[in-house]
Amino acid sequence: MSSTQVSSGGATGAPGGAPVPLRFEVAIIPVGDVDRAKAFYVGLGWRLDADFPIDDGFRVVQITPPGSPASIQFGVGMTTLAPGSMQDMYLVVDDIEAARADLSARGAPVSEAWHGRGPGTQPHEPGPAPDRASYGSFASFTDPDGNRWLLQEITQRLPGRE
Repeated sequence: MSSTQVSSGGATGAPGGAPVPLRFEVAIIPVGDVDRAKAFYVGLGWRLDADFPIDDGFRVVQITPPGSPASIQFGVGMTTLAPGSMQDMYLVVDDIEAARADLSARGAPVSEAWHGRGPGTQPHEPGPAPDRASYGSFASFTDPDGNRWLLQEITQRLPGRE
């Protein structure tokens, strides 16, 4: 049986002090039709940060979900991954039902909420977690290419994640 240790401190092991800050800010997702993907995400209320058509072989679109410090990029010539191959990218929400309602009203094909062991083939129970415990309630949706987003309700963070 394996266990996971949760640390509330910073990384250690590097001689000479604290590690250099590393901020995760962008993930590239593969899409088949850039304009269709752009319209979908902007339609969800995500902020369009950039659309740079460099030439016929390279275009970068950057979009940021509301309230997120991280963005997504997609475009032409950015990845060799097949469209729709990104799965279970987490979007953390304060209220799973409010997030589902908002995304659905904006055109996203959002699943019903479930609780259980999270993504994948694990058993899921319908509805939010009965006690609405943080990290316990999920829903999902896909973009037009099949890239899958996972909503997770977090109302209280684990230590060190505030």
